[in-house]
Amino acid sequence: MSDYYKGKRDRDLFDPSSAAPYKLSRSKIDNFISCPRCFYIDRRLGVGQPPGFPFNLNSAVDLLLKKEFDIHRAANTAHPLMKAYGVDAVPYSHANLETWRNAFVGIQYLHPTTNFLIYGGVDDVWVNPAGELIIVDYKATSKDTEVNLNAAWQDGYKRQVEIYQWLFRQNGFKVSDTAYFVYCNGRRDLAAFDAKLEFDIKLIPYVGKTDWVDATIVEMKECLMAGEIPDPDPDCDFCKYLYSVDQVVNAHGQLVSGK
Repeated sequence: MSDYYKGKRDRDLFDPSSAAPYKLSRSKIDNFISCPRCFYIDRRLGVGQPPGFPFNLNSAVDLLLKKEFDIHRAANTAHPLMKAYGVDAVPYSHANLETWRNAFVGIQYLHPTTNFLIYGGVDDVWVNPAGELIIVDYKATSKDTEVNLNAAWQDGYKRQVEIYQWLFRQNGFKVSDTAYFVYCNGRRDLAAFDAKLEFDIKLIPYVGKTDWVDATIVEMKECLMAGEIPDPDPDCDFCKYLYSVDQVVNAHGQLVSGK
C-alpha cells in the first residue's frame, strides 16, 4: 500500500479509549443515518467514501447570495425576496456570523452524553421581530419543473437545517421552527446563453423537528464503541458496490490491487 493511502487511513479516527472530545461534522450525522456501516468504516477504520465532485457553479451561487444578503444585513433591511414571500425578518447580524458560515468550524456544541463536538457551517441566519433566529439554506439546481422539497433524497436537506436549528438552540439562541430554503433554478427556456445564466428563485419554508438529533448522536457513539462493523445496508449504493467488487475479485482469485 502506498504512503498516500496509508495517510488517508490514519486521519481523524475515533479512539474509544480517548477522553478528548471527538469532532463530528453535521454531514457525518447524515452519513450515519444513510448507512451505519459506511460511517463506522470511515470514522473507526479510516476508509471514507470517495469524495464527490465539486459543484463550482453552486458554490458561486452561494457566494453571490451571501454577498447580496450581506448588503441588507449591513443596512438592517429586508431583502426583496423576503418581502415578496411575506417573511417578516431581516438578515441577522452577529460577530460570529463568518465563523458560523465556515464549513470547517461552523457553530459548535459539545454533546455532554457522548463527548462529541458537533459542528456545522450554515449558509445564512435571519431574525424576526420576536427575536427568533431563522435558519436559511441556499440550494441551486437546473430543472424544467418548479423546485420543491418532495423527493426522498431531499430528506437530507431537511435534516441539514434541523441540525442547524438544534445547534443554535444548544448555544442558547431562540430559534424559529420554520427554516427557509432559497432555491435557485437555472432557466433552460431562454433563446441563448449570452454569457449569463439566469435563475428563477423560490423561497421554500420548512418546519423543522429536532427531537431526533440527541438520540441519533447517542446511537452514533454506540456504533463507534461497539468494536464491530455493522451489517451492510441493503439500500446503500456504496455497500452494494463493495459487495459486487468483492464477489468479482474473489471469483478471479486476486486482490483489487491486482497482486
